[in-house]
Amino acid sequence: MNHHKSVHIRDEKPELKKLIIQGTTYFTTYTRKFENRRTWLKPDVKRIVSFIPGTIRQVLVKAGDTVKAGDKLLVLEAMKMMNTIQAPVGGKIKSVLVREGDRLPRGSVMIEFE
Repeated sequence: MNHHKSVHIRDEKPELKKLIIQGTTYFTTYTRKFENRRTWLKPDVKRIVSFIPGTIRQVLVKAGDTVKAGDKLLVLEAMKMMNTIQAPVGGKIKSVLVREGDRLPRGSVMIEFE
């Protein structure tokens, strides 16, 4: 029996990408997963967004209310735990986009500040 190994030679070289870490430049390849990653966006403190899927159990503010940083805004039940959502900054509530009993997916805007 004659055994032949077939060898596949790739003539193309992978494209190297520039990566700068603490002022040092590196050239490397990226995985497909890394290239398709979601880019990080700085959270907008004027928009309170659900960080986990859950159900609104209590809304403690309404449009027009003025709150201080740390004031309680609402209670979100997620995974059988009650999460009290607090104001990250002081200001005036522009709109409350949820009601008690609403079921929310992760990333839903719940409250907006002016």
